[in-house]
Parts: sequence; structure tokens; C-alpha cells
Amino acid sequence: MTRSPAAPLHQDKGRLIAKVAANSPCVILVEPRLAENLGTTSRAMRNCGLTDLRLVDPKVDWLSDKALAAASGGEKILENARSFNTVAEAIADLQRTYATTARRREMVKPIFTAKGAASDMRGHAEAGKKIGILFGRERHGLTSDEVGLCDAIVEIPMNPEHSSLNLAQAVLVVSYEWFQAGYDGPQATMAFNRTEPAAKKDIMDLFVHLERELVECGFLRDPEKHTLMVINIRNMLLRAELTEQEVRTFHGIIKELRYGRRPDRPPRQPGVKAEPPPEPISSRMRRPR
Repeated sequence: MTRSPAAPLHQDKGRLIAKVAANSPCVILVEPRLAENLGTTSRAMRNCGLTDLRLVDPKVDWLSDKALAAASGGEKILENARSFNTVAEAIADLQRTYATTARRREMVKPIFTAKGAASDMRGHAEAGKKIGILFGRERHGLTSDEVGLCDAIVEIPMNPEHSSLNLAQAVLVVSYEWFQAGYDGPQATMAFNRTEPAAKKDIMDLFVHLERELVECGFLRDPEKHTLMVINIRNMLLRAELTEQEVRTFHGIIKELRYGRRPDRPPRQPGVKAEPPPEPISSRMRRPR
């Protein structure tokens, strides 16, 4: 999906804020053959704050129309991408490299999940090391010699019945874990849009309104159960974490149920007078015993 013209005005709305690391790893693609993969790889990198794309003997023009169309915001990464003849040349200036592969080639090397590799990379990045992540060919991945040039292997655990990822998917998974390893914000939040969480006074006013009408309609007719039922109803509403607008809406619902224009509303029985509303439970609880 392409970004709408109004997107910059709303880009932070409802987003969990994460910081982009200064010393991020480079992404190295070995002999990529599909322009779309190059474009979507650059898009995934941009999503996760990575900027250094290196191509080893690419078999397609990384600035072709197909690649640029698939980049969707990552065009600058493609424009700045560098091409190398061999893997050795592409990693020559790096100090720590990771090979993403599902084939261990019977080598004695550390093996990380994408999440574990991200944590390991963060430690080396903070120490000032230049890091690279190597991704193999679309059809048959990396050779043993290429894996042998790397310090560690990254495996992405997936459904064993269908564990194959395309190139851009693999880049996105590893890049995402790298990005998340540096995220120290909340794991959950609430989006309130144009309203705010309701103040306790507003919540208490709603409780009193609801309790009064529940007494009027006869729902809270048992004096022995009254207090406990009111507490349970309040707990239900408190768990909802109502906003200011939702409190106003709830008041409106209660009022309409009481005074609304329903054609099927049964008439009150003649001579039956509603009992006066009880004292708010908050006052009763404060009263000395």
C-alpha cells in the first residue's frame, strides 16, 4: 500500500515510538535475481531503520522500474546500494557477519534465532563494530564457502511443514528483530484518538446515575444484595477503562432507556410510587460504623 498524501500529518498517531540505532548492520544480498525482491527488501530495511544495502554480483538492475515501484519509500536505499563482485569484497570492512541459512553445512558455528541474533548484534554494535547480515540466492541460498566467511548462523524457526521464506520476508524478519531489540517502550498501549480517559469524578457521577435508575426500574430491589451488586457493576465498568466520550454516551443510554420514546414501553401500575434513590454507595462506605 502506498502512503497517502495526508500520511505525514498522521504518521505518529497511535504509533509506539521506537528509536533508530546509529550503528545499524548492513544487509548483503548474494546474486539477487528478481527486481521485486530488491524493492521489497529496501522497503523492509527502511521500515526497520537499516540503510546500507550491498549487492553481490546482482543479476538484475536494482534501479529498474520494477524495483523502484516495489520499494515504496525505500527508493533512497536502492539509489545508495553498492555492488560487489564477491562476498569477500562485500564484507571486507566489516568486523562481525551473520549468515541467514537453514543449512548448517556441518560447521561448528554459533546458531541464533533472528531474535537471538538481534540481541547479539546489539552488543557488538554498541561496542562500535561494523556488522553485516548475509542473505543467499532466491533459489538455493548461500554456499558452504559463503557461510564459512561468517561468524555465526541465523535460522528463522518456522512451520516445519512449510518453512521457506522469500528473500524480502527473511530480510524483514531479521531486520524487525534488530529494531525491536532496541525498543524500550511499552508492549501495549491504548489509542484514545480525540478523547481522553474519563476522570474519576465523571466515572462516579455515572455510577450514581446508573444506580439511581437501576433502583427505579426495580433491578436493585433486594436490600441484602444491593451493595454487592452495585460493587460488581462498578467493577465491570471500571475494567472497560471508559473515555470521556464513552461516559457521555453511557449517560445518554441510561437517560433514553428511562425517558425514551419506545412505543412498546409498558405503563406504570397505578398507585405504585418509586422508592427514593438510595444514598450513593461511596457515602455509605465513608460513614463511621
